[in-house]
Amino acid sequence: MEIEVYIQLFISFFKIGLFGFGGGYAILALIKYEIDYYGWISQSEFTDIIAISQMTPGPIGINSATYVGYAASGTVLGSVVATFAIVLPSFIIMITLVRFFFYLQGNKYMEWALLGLRPIVIGLIGAAAVVLLNKDNFVDYKSFIIFGAVFLLTFKYKVHPIILIVLAGVVGFFVY
Repeated sequence: MEIEVYIQLFISFFKIGLFGFGGGYAILALIKYEIDYYGWISQSEFTDIIAISQMTPGPIGINSATYVGYAASGTVLGSVVATFAIVLPSFIIMITLVRFFFYLQGNKYMEWALLGLRPIVIGLIGAAAVVLLNKDNFVDYKSFIIFGAVFLLTFKYKVHPIILIVLAGVVGFFVY
């Protein structure tokens, strides 16, 4: 495998890790952009990766990076490179912030910066939802009915989320 793929994976996921505020769902739009730019995987593969990343333990962004790294390179090394690259910026930033934690505590400029990031995070999460809504991914009236039923069971009847995940999987198996 060419080293170029590993460099592309590292740079792409380093950027995602550096600018991916708001957690896993917020960075899905960034991951999707990089995947489309390099043509690593198809839209349906990306949706499958998101579903698998949600089911496996750990942060969705790191799990997605691991799967995309493997799919793009075809090797475990690609997974390692992408995973390392997505966590490296957070590691560097946290080590730096811990060093200056007491100086930043109560700083009005830091508070303003964090207030400015909130709407961006909401927008990125919304963009991730729009990315996942397309005709190739079985988004149809049946999906909306399943969503509505799960939403109702969650908020009105307080059914445990694990039971809802299993129930939605069984219903999806029989419906699709």
